[in-house]
Amino acid sequence: MTVGSAVFYHSKDGETLDEIVWRHYSAEIRGAVETVIGANPGIAALGPILPLGTRIFLPVIEAPKEAESLRLWD
Repeated sequence: MTVGSAVFYHSKDGETLDEIVWRHYSAEIRGAVETVIGANPGIAALGPILPLGTRIFLPVIEAPKEAESLRLWD
C-alpha cells in the first residue's frame, strides 16, 4: 500500500518538517520523516523550524506490511 502522493510543498512560517510529514501522510508511518529527509538533501541542516518558503519534496511512501499472524493449531 502506498501512502501520500509525490508533491512539492513550500513551508509556511513556523512549520517543522515532522508536522508537515504527519499532515501530508495523514498517519504515523515509521520512518516517514527519515524518508523525506533522504529525499531532500540538506534540509536537516536548516534546523527544527523551517525557513518560510522552503521547498520540500514529499515522495510516495510504501506503508509497511503488517506481520501475518501465525496460527499453530487450526
